[in-house]
Amino acid sequence: MKACVFTLGCKMNEVESASLMRGLQEMGYEVTDRPEYADLYLLNTCAVTREAERKSRQAVARLRRFNPDAPVYVCGCASERDPGSFLERDGVRLVWGAQGKGELLSHLNDAGAFHVTERAFCELPVPARSRTRAYVRVQDGCNRFCSYCIIPYLRGRSRSRSLRQIVGEVGACTAKEVVLTGIDLSSYRDGEAGLAQLILALKDMPLRVRLGSLEPGAVTDELLSAMHAAGNVMPHFHLSLQSGSDAVLRAMNRHYTREEYLNTRARIVRAFPSAAITTDIIVGFPGEREEDFARSLSIIAEADLARVHCFPFSMRQGTAAAKLRDTDPAVKQERMARILAAAAEQERRFSSRFLGQEAVVLFEDDGGYTENYLRVRAEGMREGALCRVRLLRLEQDGIFAEILEEL
Repeated sequence: MKACVFTLGCKMNEVESASLMRGLQEMGYEVTDRPEYADLYLLNTCAVTREAERKSRQAVARLRRFNPDAPVYVCGCASERDPGSFLERDGVRLVWGAQGKGELLSHLNDAGAFHVTERAFCELPVPARSRTRAYVRVQDGCNRFCSYCIIPYLRGRSRSRSLRQIVGEVGACTAKEVVLTGIDLSSYRDGEAGLAQLILALKDMPLRVRLGSLEPGAVTDELLSAMHAAGNVMPHFHLSLQSGSDAVLRAMNRHYTREEYLNTRARIVRAFPSAAITTDIIVGFPGEREEDFARSLSIIAEADLARVHCFPFSMRQGTAAAKLRDTDPAVKQERMARILAAAAEQERRFSSRFLGQEAVVLFEDDGGYTENYLRVRAEGMREGALCRVRLLRLEQDGIFAEILEEL
């Protein structure tokens, strides 16, 4: 018997899907994550934007084209938000939701719509992994309720995994790098232990540790000191921004100012001079004026960002921002073009600073990353190899390097 697990959306979804794949393997299934012929389809959906929801619904028909007789099981944020829109589709046997995915595999003989509300962190089977990089779930849910975001209503309140479970999984991991991930990693808490204590608990592990997305307020002196003491945490900070305008940040219910963001950035660079700071920016939030957008444009260079992920605002019914008047789509499109150009230029500027220098790169199948997350390609690169390289020249998608030695 063959099962296909198809995933849309965030890294957290991908990690959970990998766990579900491991669970299906333990049940005796041959498993793939590619849409192809299978005896069972498990669809893990996304609802972060309207487009993501639409693609999630379309994926049911896409999968059934390979085997119209196979049952489809649906989970994830889009099915949590609107289970009926999936249950009414041909071939869908069971609709689960975004929470309690660890219980899903024990219900494959059931049909209908199930709703689970997690009160504590839900353990899942340890996902199958490559020798290169492993993502480790340490937290789920969110209490922040940013005015544009539907995810707290779907994923539920913040809950954290026990430090003991995390240390056990990382200690058994054969990958050379682990990425600690969660819906709101900044809120990680196991009793008195926060993110700094988690980092210190991993300091003797013989692998690189990388952090997922952080809120500016989470980057404290305690956290930076823990990273220094651990010695194996990579100097890469994905520091959420969303807007460079204080007025827009207030409307978004983001609890920091532009100045506070820049101060956090300065504190990081004092601690880790070569640190890369990456971020997300939303364009066209309701009420965003041209001067607000200009503040987002200017902070890209002012904060010396290494990479910027830019998104047009997507109205989500049920959020506070849904009560506001949406920005003209043409304005969003024009601003997106401008901010993407500014982000690309800043990425080139940041990367150029390291040309001629040596770095340590962990290679994957199509390239690798330095400690501060510069993307690198080299002749003779081999998946899973940790190499000292010399960074030579910029390419369209990163930096070309010369391998000096394998470590």
